Amino acid sequence: MLCWGVSLCTRLIGPLLLISTTLYGQSSPMLDVLASELQRNFEGLKQADPAPYFLAYQVTHDEAEAVTGSFGALQNASGSKSRNLDVTLRIGTPKFDNYHRMRGDFPRFTGGAPIPVEDSPNALRRRAWLETDRIYRLATQRLIRLKTNQQVKAAEEDSSDDFSTEERASYVEPVVKLAFSQAEWIPKVRKWSNECNKHRGILACSVTVVASRQTRYLVNSDGSRIQQGRGYARILLSAQGKAGDGMDLAATDSFEAETPDRLPKEEVVQAAMAKVAARLSALLRAPPVDPFVGPAILSGSAAGVFFHEIFGHRIEGHRQKDESEGQTFTKSVGKPVLPNFLSVVFDPSRKTLGSIDLNGWYAYDDEGVKGQKVSVVENGILKTFLMSRSPIQGFPKSNGHGRRQAGAEVVSRQSNLMVESTQAVAPAKLREMLIEEIKKQGKPYGLLFDQVTGGFTTTGRQGLQAFTVIPLVVYRIYADGRPDELVRGVNIVGTPLASFAKIAATSDKQEVFNGICGAESGSVPVSAISPALLVTEIEVQRKSAGVDSPPTLSRPTGGAQ
Repeated sequence: MLCWGVSLCTRLIGPLLLISTTLYGQSSPMLDVLASELQRNFEGLKQADPAPYFLAYQVTHDEAEAVTGSFGALQNASGSKSRNLDVTLRIGTPKFDNYHRMRGDFPRFTGGAPIPVEDSPNALRRRAWLETDRIYRLATQRLIRLKTNQQVKAAEEDSSDDFSTEERASYVEPVVKLAFSQAEWIPKVRKWSNECNKHRGILACSVTVVASRQTRYLVNSDGSRIQQGRGYARILLSAQGKAGDGMDLAATDSFEAETPDRLPKEEVVQAAMAKVAARLSALLRAPPVDPFVGPAILSGSAAGVFFHEIFGHRIEGHRQKDESEGQTFTKSVGKPVLPNFLSVVFDPSRKTLGSIDLNGWYAYDDEGVKGQKVSVVENGILKTFLMSRSPIQGFPKSNGHGRRQAGAEVVSRQSNLMVESTQAVAPAKLREMLIEEIKKQGKPYGLLFDQVTGGFTTTGRQGLQAFTVIPLVVYRIYADGRPDELVRGVNIVGTPLASFAKIAATSDKQEVFNGICGAESGSVPVSAISPALLVTEIEVQRKSAGVDSPPTLSRPTGGAQ
């Protein structure tokens, strides 16, 4: 499921764990403390029965600042800091250990134990000691259950190992301070949100500016030592209203960058907020959509979410081994899964597309494996999957896509998804092709999905293998020359294999959708980059109408200008 969120982070300070600017590959006091405690605990547990064969500690340090304005007034100004410790401990053997999956049983040991945000080596050591002991006991109990179940359960289809051997990594980035001034941004959110006062139909309005930094420290018994950080800054513009039939409607826009100084200039945001407010007013007057099956164009950002939901989740490696999953593409390696003019690449090493910062980048994943560019589909043919250190049949090694939110267990996840096309045309030509398809099918119109807010998908074997993408801005496109018509209340629905077969062409211009994806291992930052798609058939259904009618009382005087 793709949704929005923020990551949080800061610089560590203190008398004993002072993290100053360091060069790549040099030492880090935080890593030194973690490594020494890891070695002490790992050596101590080797005397136990059963003994662990792998141990890892990860500290995630988050810091964020945010300001929110509504209808020209400051609504909120806040800041937060947190620091959490995650422990990964494996007992048994790489062939069969306490993380072994037994038909949908998802193991959960760590919980992101909170530790002081001020630097205290003794507090860190004590928490690492207690968490290691707690998790060792849970891991031992689960391994006993797994071995018992193995004697009475049917043989598994995928008998690959539970854990892969990877190269030791050493990587130390400088720790960068969060640079954000609430005093600088408060007048701006007041000014931008005041735009909503010009439109009577707007019931709720907000402009939020958030900046965050996250620093992660990882050590493991393989000898890896990794310190890396990332920033995230975002401006979110939002307006909500209620149509006459009770349907709740929203219009949004956003800008993302690695740091606040890379966000757009003030006048660009002001123009975007005016467009958001005007768009909501237009949506309130627009007719609701009827259920429809026919040709459509998905803009680049909409297509990015489309691919993220219906394709990206289904090629995450752990889903191929879990027999409770639908395993849509598990046995499709070497076979066509997309039209032959499409390729799909995941590249966490790429930080930008032109001048746009990408949200799905990282140097090393959360298992200490370097993030790698992975060509998942080449000319329509499935080549591989996104892999963590949990092997699957035919793919015994990680390609750097083991990811998690602090407090969750690592699984394979998406990074920067990039759709590439060899059958690309100019946007104007793509629209001409849509009109030709409308006439060919004898449809009254086609659809243009201009903006989406996210989506969700089900991948479990017991459920329907389906997806939903939630558009915000949709137009009816008429073949007889009538103007495009804005409509409201649209959801895109469908099943993956049928939907892929309907892609006929793409534009020659790529667009970026930056977001936060939520799944088993929590929320992780991702990007989806795609050209616009022409699909010969897509299905939409009407969003449910609200229960309540619009406000009975008139708006207070002086609100609208």
